[in-house]
Amino acid sequence: MPHYVDGFVLPVPKKKVAAYTRMAKKAGKIWMEHGALDYKECLGDDLDIKFCTPFPKGIKSKPGETIVFAYIVYKSRQHRDRVNAAVMKDPRIHSMCDPKDMPFDCKRMLYGGFKMIVEGSKE
Repeated sequence: MPHYVDGFVLPVPKKKVAAYTRMAKKAGKIWMEHGALDYKECLGDDLDIKFCTPFPKGIKSKPGETIVFAYIVYKSRQHRDRVNAAVMKDPRIHSMCDPKDMPFDCKRMLYGGFKMIVEGSKE
């Protein structure tokens, strides 16, 4: 059975990358404890792409922002729903989600659930 993935793209002010990274590490630990198979957060590095729409243009990032691309892997959509329900009940997540203290603008985050159609791995 193909895995299921939640994907995220969000602009993060460069001056808040360290705070975002601390939050992401805590969140990743929580998702993994509740059963996610994999959790990745990736910081933009080569974003000045000429042959297609680069992430900064697509998300309309502002000067002084970089892009985070993140994904969480699950066994299935049903597994994702169970894991996310447990994560949303976890008080540690709520303690990190003060809208006045977020290191990024939640309203500009792109998010969606995806069925894997191709899966390659050396593992």
